[in-house]
Amino acid sequence: MRVVLAEDQFLLRDGLVRTLTEHGFTVVAAVDNGPSLQRALAAEEADVAVVDVRLPPSFTDEGLQAAIEARRLRPAFPVLVLSQYVEQLYARELLADGAGGVGYLLKDRVFNTEQFVDAVRSVAGGGTAMDPQVVAKLLTRGDARGRTTGLTPRERDVLELMAAGRSNAAIGRQLSLSTSAVTKHIAGIFTKLDLPASDTDNRRVLAVLTYLNQ
Repeated sequence: MRVVLAEDQFLLRDGLVRTLTEHGFTVVAAVDNGPSLQRALAAEEADVAVVDVRLPPSFTDEGLQAAIEARRLRPAFPVLVLSQYVEQLYARELLADGAGGVGYLLKDRVFNTEQFVDAVRSVAGGGTAMDPQVVAKLLTRGDARGRTTGLTPRERDVLELMAAGRSNAAIGRQLSLSTSAVTKHIAGIFTKLDLPASDTDNRRVLAVLTYLNQ
């Protein structure tokens, strides 16, 4: 799996390259600024991008904007963004196109190798991996519940873990539920969110986007 990586801090960038390589990824470009990221995304046939939100030269949102432009040119191109802080506007802007293959992870999480690699793989596979703190922040908005008001507390627990990129088995372990029970809860979530089965849509991704992007 081919990865474009953008991170301006040398030690962190080098560490991420090593981690990704050790877990079977091929890092086709590792850059430290916005213009270089734009060129790498245009030149490389990458399967996923791992991008710091704030990059030189202005340290505002160059990384995010380059990722959004890449997804405009190549719809649903998988992008995992890294940020030092939870910034709701950035998370919502990344989710705004309504497609899957997106993730928002706080930089502290990259030091948990398993969690970081799982997030990259989930996003590359078209899934959605949102940092638990990002989820919590998004839910502090008064209107954040939206269409999810009809869910039971347990269904909301399951959906929150889905938003964090957890598999059914991992959700079951965390909530002390059997995998079949998790599957039933997810089926109920799909029904209540009016997400019928489709040959083209990933209902798991759509459910997470409904939960986060209101």
